Amino acid sequence: MRIIKHLVVVYLLLVTTASLKADEGMWLLSLLEGHTIEEMQSKGFQLSAEDIYSINEACLKDAVVIFGGGCTGEMISGDGLVLTNHHCGYGAIQSHSSVENDYLTDGFWAMSREEELPNQELSVRFLRYMEDVGQKVFEGVEDASGKRERDLLIKSNISGIIDEAEQAGRYEATVRPMFYGNQYFLFVYERYSDVRLVGAPPGSIGNFGEDNDNWMWPRHTGDFSIFRVYADQNNEPAAFSTDNVPYTPGKFLEISMDGVNEGDFTMILGYPGSTRQFLYSMALKNMTEISLPLKIELRTRRMEVMDRYMKDSDTVRIQYASKYRRVSNAWKKWQGAIRGLKRLDAVNRKLEFEQDFREWMNESGERKLKYGEVLDQFESIYSEMEDYLVIYDLMTEAVKPLEIFRIASVAEHMMKDTLPPEDIRERVSSLYKDYHPPIVKDMFAAMLKSYREYADSTYYPEFFTRVDKKFDGDFKSFADKTFSKTFFQLEASVDDLIELYDKNPGKALRKLEKDPVLQYLDQLNEIYLTQIRDQMGTFYKSLNELYRIWVQGHFEFQPEVRHYPDANFTMRLTYGEVDGYSPADAIDYDYFTTLAGVIEKNREGKLDYAIPEKLEDLFNSKNYGEYGMNGTMPVCFTASNHTSGGNSGSPVIDANGRLIGINFDRNWHGTMSDEMYDPEMCRNIAVDIRYILFIIDKFAGAGYLIDEMVLISE
Repeated sequence: MRIIKHLVVVYLLLVTTASLKADEGMWLLSLLEGHTIEEMQSKGFQLSAEDIYSINEACLKDAVVIFGGGCTGEMISGDGLVLTNHHCGYGAIQSHSSVENDYLTDGFWAMSREEELPNQELSVRFLRYMEDVGQKVFEGVEDASGKRERDLLIKSNISGIIDEAEQAGRYEATVRPMFYGNQYFLFVYERYSDVRLVGAPPGSIGNFGEDNDNWMWPRHTGDFSIFRVYADQNNEPAAFSTDNVPYTPGKFLEISMDGVNEGDFTMILGYPGSTRQFLYSMALKNMTEISLPLKIELRTRRMEVMDRYMKDSDTVRIQYASKYRRVSNAWKKWQGAIRGLKRLDAVNRKLEFEQDFREWMNESGERKLKYGEVLDQFESIYSEMEDYLVIYDLMTEAVKPLEIFRIASVAEHMMKDTLPPEDIRERVSSLYKDYHPPIVKDMFAAMLKSYREYADSTYYPEFFTRVDKKFDGDFKSFADKTFSKTFFQLEASVDDLIELYDKNPGKALRKLEKDPVLQYLDQLNEIYLTQIRDQMGTFYKSLNELYRIWVQGHFEFQPEVRHYPDANFTMRLTYGEVDGYSPADAIDYDYFTTLAGVIEKNREGKLDYAIPEKLEDLFNSKNYGEYGMNGTMPVCFTASNHTSGGNSGSPVIDANGRLIGINFDRNWHGTMSDEMYDPEMCRNIAVDIRYILFIIDKFAGAGYLIDEMVLISE
């Protein structure tokens, strides 16, 4: 039942806005006691470390989940409601969409629990506890005779820790290294696999601004969707069943109706994916000058192919919406990261640090013995890696994403593994669900042409000679011929192959061996496997060991600095304040946006800014209900919380532990924060919880969902 509490403020916060500064860092929850929690409290936080993370009592971490495979979500009711981003629920929304029921475009709202839609591949995971297991991981390591024995011993110790923690399958456990293996932590999860779609706004709200506004501020995107977690009668995980009941969480987030003001304390709990704050200067140089520019160009070409066909057909648009978004998201982020790192002069700043480190190191014979070769080995390895990076990126961004290669590879492996025909047919059919032959063929031609353009001839596959001799280097003609001969152009021809496999597996496999798509893929894989993969693996093994020592050097060289481990998709806490920023001369961005901005953008006439007529009607009538503020409807806000990929859907929490928004993006000027954080420029972007409630209630008419939540107004 919804509860509105009007509380009397009996004390004043003694922390002034001026004392709140942007704070870099992604902190482990079990290590909050001490300086971190004291600093948070000095900035206005009203709770204790135990309120955030506790093994024995319900706490904030119990309200936060891993949503799907790479997002965060939060429990917002005692009946299992989960709030996350629209783009995190995008795949589930798309899976239920068709031309007749286009939930991506029109939105979806279950008006009763019977109307909620199950999602076969979707699950959420709750972190039950985490533990520093470094002592157990390193047990016996000091007596190891060499690096190989050391690594094997660590691997064996980790395996034993995981087996014990999983309790014969009741839980899922992982041991993750921190600081490049200087510390290890155990994370134990409980997975719930019956997760049903409850509500999603139309794409014109949930993805308002689309690619035009992605990674940008000001934002006006209602990037949210709602799901419900179900459990068995004992509140335990269970596969989908009509007998299941809504899950009762140990903790769900109360919702603040008071909104946000500049300087307010904010905190985010979630699962940031990856940061690389300790990168050596040459690694940063290779990334910004070689790897990212190439990947950006390859994704540009892939997007151009998809866009050409998506504009001409609603069916194709729905089929490829999720694929296009996955490609474009990193494409735009990488461009912002390059720009931000150059603005910060990041490579030279790294070089200056390395020079200072070297001078400090040379002051002590013991330091020289420990760290003396590390910098030189970094230089040697990164110089040698440059030639391999291009082919590595071509394989990951041009070859592996090709749909026809993926389908052919899956079918071949399943047949060689002698799996039942019905299993092969089911798996292959799922790959053809969102498949448009003209896109697949044009992408095939464009990416192989790109491979030839950027790769050294040393890494050309044999079939490039055929392209030159028979097609005068024309990859489009080559693709036409290839697709006319392959089984994999259409699902129907693969079905014929599977029927043959059912009757005569040997004959089917012999036909597969002659398929041109598989022959070409085998040639490319041969190059990768024999010339690239093992060498890159050797590089990375050596680098991981060097970084382990390099990080130790950071600790010793900068004992006054509070270091945090790089993000690795484990639960972290980050805190900061509500704040705008100034990206350039004479440009000052405020910290919030309103519905008026949605209307202003809509009047520009761009397709990305189309909105439902009902939303405009609500604006014109100022029918905001209790969710508006002083005649306006807040939409989004920015704060200085340090976030990364994986923080999508993370709760933005106020000083009292209440939900004020959900994180969905970073500003484009701050996307370099994975490598170098800039407190003046890096901002996370959140959709205001009041806008979410407004859309649920006033726009969708699903106010019964709000009745489940606890809303608090002071």
